Amino acid sequence: MSKKKSNSFTNNQNKSDIIEQIIRVNHAGEYGAKRIYEGQLAVLNRNNSKDSDIRKMLEQEKKHLKYFEEEIASRQIRPTALQPIWHITGFMLGAATAMAGREAAMACTVAVEEVIDEHYSSQLEELDESEEQLKSKIKQFRKEELMHRDLGLQEGAEKSPGYDLMVKTIKTGSKLAIWLSK
Repeated sequence: MSKKKSNSFTNNQNKSDIIEQIIRVNHAGEYGAKRIYEGQLAVLNRNNSKDSDIRKMLEQEKKHLKYFEEEIASRQIRPTALQPIWHITGFMLGAATAMAGREAAMACTVAVEEVIDEHYSSQLEELDESEEQLKSKIKQFRKEELMHRDLGLQEGAEKSPGYDLMVKTIKTGSKLAIWLSK
């Protein structure tokens, strides 16, 4: 007996609602990621060559955000009403982790990107061939987010004091933000 794959299209939501939700939450998430990196850079020594990694990740997040901004506009999707909150909390999370040191900033990156990996993976399972461009972009962005996570690990995220608690807390907050943004 084969196991039938279940997706949200069969759970009382139609396809257009799912696509709107995916684009809305991804737009919010990329906006939040941009703000986290902006907060980190506001605190960390901008002359430190190591911060160039954070600037590069910020530039990628801006490209991801631009794509979802264009999708919001072209598909006439309402962005999350919580964007003003993500504006403040994203920056505060980035600044707070950077105040605890570069390793803590990298731990934040690891935590957020691990949640995004799970989130994007589940979206890819929901999308079919009729949304091939969106699916392709999510695959590309997921790959880049995993590169951010890997860089965070390479840069000593796990050396941050309280790493396990910090990552667990940030992951919980990120999952809550995703749920609220939908």
